Amino acid sequence: MSDTEMQEIDELLSRGVGEFIDPDGSFRKKLIGKIEGTYTKPIFIKWGADPSRPDLHLGHAVILRRLRKFQDLGCTVIFLIGDITAQIGDPTGKSKVRPEIDQQTVEINMASYVAQVGKILKTDATLFSWIRNSEWFLDVADVIAPEPVEFKDSATNQKVIFPANSFYAKAALYDNSRMQKTVLGKNEIQQVTLRTFLAILRKVTHAKLIQRDMFEKRINEGGDLYMHEMMYPVLQGIDSNLIATIYGSCDLEVGGTDQTFNMLMGRETMKASALEQQSVLSFRLIEGTDGKEKMSKSLDNFIAITDTPSDMYGKVMSIPDTSIANYFELSTYTPLVEIEEFKKQLDAESVNPKELKMRLAREIVAIYHGEKEAAKAEEDFTATFSKGGIPDDIKTTQAPAGTPLVGILLEEEMVESKTDFRRLLDAGAISDAATGDKITDPEASLDKDITLKIGKRRFLKIELI
Repeated sequence: MSDTEMQEIDELLSRGVGEFIDPDGSFRKKLIGKIEGTYTKPIFIKWGADPSRPDLHLGHAVILRRLRKFQDLGCTVIFLIGDITAQIGDPTGKSKVRPEIDQQTVEINMASYVAQVGKILKTDATLFSWIRNSEWFLDVADVIAPEPVEFKDSATNQKVIFPANSFYAKAALYDNSRMQKTVLGKNEIQQVTLRTFLAILRKVTHAKLIQRDMFEKRINEGGDLYMHEMMYPVLQGIDSNLIATIYGSCDLEVGGTDQTFNMLMGRETMKASALEQQSVLSFRLIEGTDGKEKMSKSLDNFIAITDTPSDMYGKVMSIPDTSIANYFELSTYTPLVEIEEFKKQLDAESVNPKELKMRLAREIVAIYHGEKEAAKAEEDFTATFSKGGIPDDIKTTQAPAGTPLVGILLEEEMVESKTDFRRLLDAGAISDAATGDKITDPEASLDKDITLKIGKRRFLKIELI
């Protein structure tokens, strides 16, 4: 192996990494063997996400872009969608129990996740597969069969009609909807029974679970800690067991540093099941646009990978100067030696932070939208915020005279609620973009064509009809 290839592996396993747990260097050896052609088995890398929100953001993309690098070296990514665990909620970083999420919302968010990962990952079958953990946590009894199910007996070639919601109807639907069978072509369907779950729990001590920082914090602060929350790490560990069983191995699990405990629990449960234990690679968390909390949709400090080029560029420009170097390291492909030079320049105040942020914003937009759109977003930003102009490609809508502005903004999803609208009014964040006059009346209605500026980056042109 050449020195260049070895340096590539070193950076792959260290850049932005919080911890890399690889006892005996097993994963590293497999990766080197894959590059050299001496390791011929598939290398499966697991990344899981609970579809509790519809969009993936730059925090997710830190991991996705690294997974793409692994794919380029011949590894296969298994995207585990936690449609069951999403309804429990991992308490990482939360001081309260996550509200329950209904199945319909989970399904919508799940479809969104699968579509979005293709913006970064290769999705051909040799390098990518996805599966949901309801594959093994869902039981036949959980299936709903509202209509009669027709079944053809292969032995007699006769058709049988099973009554709606009968056990046989549910069993037929369950059997014919398993991805293990319909997508992966497996003859035997793997499922977690209560017996299996209890067998694994016999190997996991309460003392081990209670070591988790979030659990200790909740208890020390006098909060309630529910048993379903304590079971979450075990369930995530069982996911690794099932992936190893279904695919043949689970060589590495990746996630944020807030997931390190859960991923190590995967090693514990795999050991209890006499399976080869996965290695663990956890990445530092990227802070949100506020520069304080980790990037999160619930904190409204996120940059979605589906944001328009102009919105993405503008959000990057809004991060504090203290976040510039970390964003370069975690969200771009800029060489580390250059990033170290940026740090020195910032410390010595020998560079204008705005210049570095503009380069950062341009590079991030180019990753998700291409160089041409990145250049256009920069032009829009310069025209809008440096010269006081209005972008050319703003959203336009039409409405009759007298229509309340709050109704238009809600319809166009420019505000989340009437409360959000009033909050923005109170902050002086809604104005006539042409004159700069602030909108202050919550009962304001449309009486002329107007272009509204909402917050720092959003515009809406409203035309009378």
